[in-house]
Amino acid sequence: MELNDNTIKKIRWLIVFTVVAVVAGINYRSLFALLVRVVGIITPFLLGGVLAFVLNVPMRAIERILPVKKESQFRRPLSLCLTFLFVIGILLLVTFVVIPQLFDTVLNLQYSLPVFWNDVKQGAEKLFSQYPEIADYINNIQIDWKSYIERIVQFLSVGAGTVLSSTLSAALSIISGVTTFAIGVVFAVYILLQKENLSRQMKKLMKAFLPDQASQRISEILSLSGRTFSNFLTGQCVEAVILGSMFFITLSILRLPYALLIGVLIAFTALIPMFGAFIGCAIGAFLMLMVKPFDAALFLIIFFVLQQIEGNLIYPHVVGNSVGLPAIWVLVAVTIGGSAMGIVGMLIFIPLSSVLYAILKETVNKRIRIREREKRKRTVKQ
Repeated sequence: MELNDNTIKKIRWLIVFTVVAVVAGINYRSLFALLVRVVGIITPFLLGGVLAFVLNVPMRAIERILPVKKESQFRRPLSLCLTFLFVIGILLLVTFVVIPQLFDTVLNLQYSLPVFWNDVKQGAEKLFSQYPEIADYINNIQIDWKSYIERIVQFLSVGAGTVLSSTLSAALSIISGVTTFAIGVVFAVYILLQKENLSRQMKKLMKAFLPDQASQRISEILSLSGRTFSNFLTGQCVEAVILGSMFFITLSILRLPYALLIGVLIAFTALIPMFGAFIGCAIGAFLMLMVKPFDAALFLIIFFVLQQIEGNLIYPHVVGNSVGLPAIWVLVAVTIGGSAMGIVGMLIFIPLSSVLYAILKETVNKRIRIREREKRKRTVKQ
């Protein structure tokens, strides 16, 4: 092998990489602790970036319809203020709709729980009268109450000493969370007000330190990622509104209780892709079970019917088309993301998979075109 300048440079970088890899492998625990600390420090700014990205979706739409000249210096601050008012207004509207329903639900449960318990008790008495062996089995169960009481007293005596420290730790966590959120909101405001400048500075930075081809490719991937995540967020919100409206209309037509509360609850939980609505299903079934068990059974049937319609027809077309990902890969992305990172993984993996799918599709088509071109050239030469 010829030792020219290019080869020497490659060998030098290979040696550096090997040394860094060995040192990192030996001190991986210290590096992991350092990484956790760094992530904790930059968490407010990561949160601000996420908030800026989410708020940028309605902000762009507001800027397009805002009757203010593009050159006006008040256009961006005005659109940002309207965006915050829009988001806060939606939250307040949902709150004022849900809170009265929750209040009525709590009042109804005060009357329905005793009735439900009496029904359960009467049913148990009838069962025991028909099957006396069950009653005999229950009567023969021996419970060492003294031992259980001693364990409870011991647990309380040990746990009482940690109540103060736990309360202090919880208060510090709440203060830290509020501070992190406040810093994130301020950082998001700065990003939204200067997003064009930040984009231009990032492009100049890549152009200064990266080859032109790599810089252009990174810009294309970032643009594709931003467009995909934005479309996914819009599609997910549209899908949640559609599903919540379907439940509200269906339950109202069938005159089932808690139609508005369950519709709003399912709309919010449906923001978790594919599986979020099941949380609303469990709560709705419990509420109806306290009022009338037959209504709970009917609600479960309605839920699974609407869930099949939503999962097989609405969701893959609304969200799948919005991110350019086929329906089968939407399901795969949700499953893998949920297994790896829980709810956050479900929200991230669909647009992330869409970006990877688009890049892979482009690469595959490009390689196929190159091979076909080479094949035609060999055919012409023959």
